[in-house]
Amino acid sequence: MTTTSNCGHSGKAGKPPISIAYIVGAFPQVTETFIVNEIVGMAARGHLVDIYTTSGGIKYNIPPAVNQYGLMQRTHRLHGSSNFLLRVVKTLGLMLAYGWRAPRVVLRVLDAMRRSGAAGSLRLLYAALTLHRLGTKHYDVIHAHFGPNGLFGMQLRNVGALSGRLVTTFHGYDITTHLRSAGTHVYVSLFQAGDFFLPISEHWRRRLIEFGCVSNKIAVHRMGVDCRRFSFSTRKLNRDGIVRFVSVARLVEKKGIEYGIRAIAEIANTRNNIIYNVIGDGPLRDYLEQLSTDLGITSFVHLLGWKGHEEVVQTLKDSHILLAPSVTSKGGDQEGIPVVLMEAMAVGLPVVSTQHSGIPELIQDGVSGFLLPERDVDGLADRLAYLIDHPETWAAMGRAGRRRIEAEYDVDKLNDELVDLHWGVACQGILPPRESSPGESARDPSEAAPFRG
Repeated sequence: MTTTSNCGHSGKAGKPPISIAYIVGAFPQVTETFIVNEIVGMAARGHLVDIYTTSGGIKYNIPPAVNQYGLMQRTHRLHGSSNFLLRVVKTLGLMLAYGWRAPRVVLRVLDAMRRSGAAGSLRLLYAALTLHRLGTKHYDVIHAHFGPNGLFGMQLRNVGALSGRLVTTFHGYDITTHLRSAGTHVYVSLFQAGDFFLPISEHWRRRLIEFGCVSNKIAVHRMGVDCRRFSFSTRKLNRDGIVRFVSVARLVEKKGIEYGIRAIAEIANTRNNIIYNVIGDGPLRDYLEQLSTDLGITSFVHLLGWKGHEEVVQTLKDSHILLAPSVTSKGGDQEGIPVVLMEAMAVGLPVVSTQHSGIPELIQDGVSGFLLPERDVDGLADRLAYLIDHPETWAAMGRAGRRRIEAEYDVDKLNDELVDLHWGVACQGILPPRESSPGESARDPSEAAPFRG
C-alpha cells in the first residue's frame, strides 16, 4: 500500500490525482453520511483514498457508492479489541511479526507513550504497527475528521508511521464537550503541527481562533447533501387538512426534542389538525414518551425510532414542516449544522429551528423558515401556529430553502472545493484563493422578504 506524491501529474479537470488517508471514527457510520459523501466524492474524482478507523461501528446498509468505488476494501482498523487482554495479545503479535522491521517507529512510539504518561495504552503502538503491516508510507494529504482524530493523525506522523500534510475537520463536540474533559489547551500542539483546519461553520472558525489556531491556517468548509437525491416539491395542505411536523434526531439533550414536544402541547390545545413525527432513538426516549403522556398529547406525537435513510427521505417528502429545536446541553455540547436541515430544505420543507451554533448561517429567519432562541417554547409554539394558519407561505419558504442548498450546500460543489483545498495544501503548500466564504455570499435577490406574521 505504499503511496507516492502525484502532484506532478495531471488528472481530471486539470488537477493532479493525489493520495488521501482519511482518519475517521467508524466507516461507514450511519449518522455521518456527510463524511461518506465526502470520501466517495474524492474517490469519484480519481483520487486514491484509504480510510483508517479509530473506533468500531455498525456496518449495515452500506451505501451503493461505497461499494462502487471499493472503499470497504480500502478501509482498515487502527483500533484493537475492546477487550484489554486481547488487545495486548494482538499488539504483541504485531510486535513479533513487524516490530523488528520498523525499530525506529517502535522506539518513537515507546518514547511518546513514556513522555505522555500513556505507557499503559497500546493504542498508538497498535496503530503504528498496523500501518507498517499494511506497507503504508506516504500520502499527499492525511485528512482527519474530528479534532481527536486530528491529534491521533499528528501522533502517527510524529512517530513516522504516516507522512503527508495534515488537515483536520472540526464538527462540534470536538470543540465543545471534548474540551471539558481534555482541557482547553488540548489542541495547542495540533494547531502548531497541523497544516490546515476546516471548521464546518463560521461559528466554529471563530472558536478555533479563540483557542489558539492562527486564522491563515483555517478555511470554512461546510458539510452538504447530494441535491440529485432530493427532489423538490411545493408544500401544500393535503385534503385531510392535517399539518405534519417532523424531527429527525438522536434523542439526546442537544437536539432539543423536549422543547418541540412542549411547543406541540401548547398549540394542540387550540388546533387538533397536527401530527408530530420524531424519527430517531437515544437515551432520552423513555423520558420523551413519558413527557408526551404527561402532557396528554400522545395522539399528536409519534416517536418512530430509527429509520433507514431512504425511509427518512420519504418521511421528509410526506411532511410539511421540519422542526429542529437544537440547544446547548448542560455539558456544553452543541450541534454543527444538522444535515437533516439541509435535506429538509432540499425537498422544499419550511424549517423551524433555533439560534444555535452554525444554524443561522444556513437558515435566514423569515425567508426559508424561522429561528427562535434556544429553549423558547412559547416562541416555537407561536411560529408553528403561524405556519399552521398560513399554509400559503410554505411554497415561498420551500423555494428559498432549496435555492440556498443548491447554491452553498450541494455536496458536488463542496467536493470540488475540497479538491482545490487538498491540492493546494498538498501540491503547493498554499490554498487556492476563494472569492468569499460560503456563509458570507450575497443573498439571492429573488429571495422573498422575511415573513413576520
